[in-house]
Amino acid sequence: MSSGSGADSAPAPKSAHDSSTGSTSTSNTSNTTSTTCTDAAPAPTPTKGGTFSSLKIRNYRLFATGAVVSNIGTWMSRITQDWLVLSLTGSSAAVGITTALQFLPMLLFGLYGGVIADRYPKRQILLVTQAAMGLCGLSLALLTLSGHVQVWHVYLIAFLLGMVTVVDNPSRQSFVSEMVGPSQLRNAVSLNSANFQSARLIGPAVAGVLITTVGSGYAFLLNGLSFLAPLAGLLLMRQSELFKVERVPRGKGQLREGLRYVRGKPELIGPIVLVGFIGTFGFNFPIWLTAFAHEVFHSGAGLYSFFNILMAVGSLAAALLAARRRSSRLRLMIIAGVGFGLLEVLVAFAPSVWLFSLLLLPIGMLGMTTNISANTSVQMAADPMMRGRVMSLYMMVFVGGTPVGGPLLGWVTDTYGARVGFATGGAVSLIAAATIGVILTRVVGVRIKIDLRGGRPHVDLVPRAAGERVPATV
Repeated sequence: MSSGSGADSAPAPKSAHDSSTGSTSTSNTSNTTSTTCTDAAPAPTPTKGGTFSSLKIRNYRLFATGAVVSNIGTWMSRITQDWLVLSLTGSSAAVGITTALQFLPMLLFGLYGGVIADRYPKRQILLVTQAAMGLCGLSLALLTLSGHVQVWHVYLIAFLLGMVTVVDNPSRQSFVSEMVGPSQLRNAVSLNSANFQSARLIGPAVAGVLITTVGSGYAFLLNGLSFLAPLAGLLLMRQSELFKVERVPRGKGQLREGLRYVRGKPELIGPIVLVGFIGTFGFNFPIWLTAFAHEVFHSGAGLYSFFNILMAVGSLAAALLAARRRSSRLRLMIIAGVGFGLLEVLVAFAPSVWLFSLLLLPIGMLGMTTNISANTSVQMAADPMMRGRVMSLYMMVFVGGTPVGGPLLGWVTDTYGARVGFATGGAVSLIAAATIGVILTRVVGVRIKIDLRGGRPHVDLVPRAAGERVPATV
């Protein structure tokens, strides 16, 4: 399966005003990125912008086409897996354990996946990982269709998928830079999220139909077969048109080197910590949405699929808006994170299914905006030689907290109810976003200024001791 919230991928080039802390660090990183991609074989990279500009590149178009097929299968399997576990056990905590096991390997071994991604050819890595994910899907299909599936089978396959994801995630994310080059990287970040969320519109709907008509096994079967599409795309790519990126030679201390690189860089630490809290406590939707569909609104898999479709609509809208955005600001990340947590608290106490459903749209938008803003901020600030390790740390923190947050929020949901569980995750996300926002403004020596003139509120950052605006895009 493709994994991660939106499978956000490639780093983007930086201009003199894209840094979150100042123009000096931006220039240095930008120069490094340009040098790396200048050594590449010439590829037909378009120079014009636009929401879908990176799709003009043949290799990336093959990659995106294969990804959307496998992502549809992934979402079918995710919905079916959650509902299967709930049906077998009747426990929201069991759903949380399944999610936790899928992301536990990222917490334990995620940084090693980044070292592998920096060291070996990423296209070859992806051929192996995508094939392995397809086999996991087919195995679960065989167990379910034969009538022998037990909850421990689902747990085991979820853990195996997580092991493959440890290597697949950083490799897939950093491989996009080799397909599109520096001029289209920012666009590719958002289009990958849009790709993932577009599949999220279709996958849950198909899963709901299959579960209620022919059974869960066929959803797992289609997911396993869907990985033939990305494998075909990878095989059909023109390797001569890939941008060559210098690989890190084998050596000792590369893991520690990556951690030392991140340490002391607030433009990296801030987004990573924020997505850690939100990923651990705010993105436990399989637990909450199954509980709301089953216990609060007394319905079945169809309503659960509908909830996921609404989340996907909001997330897709946010991803497409991000594709048109020409810069990434930490300010937007903080505001979106605060709004995301606040809305989760509010939706938890929605009295009707229609109000609950309606509020899922902006939750999807704000969650995706937070994720994309953090992802692009981190990738833009990372040196190309460190990108795999930095992104493996990012993904380790983002999804690696699920083994802690999933069972914990599942227990809260089982013990105190779905509304309290949902509100708890939102409250933690809200506090984390607000706290990190305050810390980041202090680090760069600015204060928040809210201007309500002209009938339109505007949030800006100004120096504490002076009235002129800060030139950096914070």
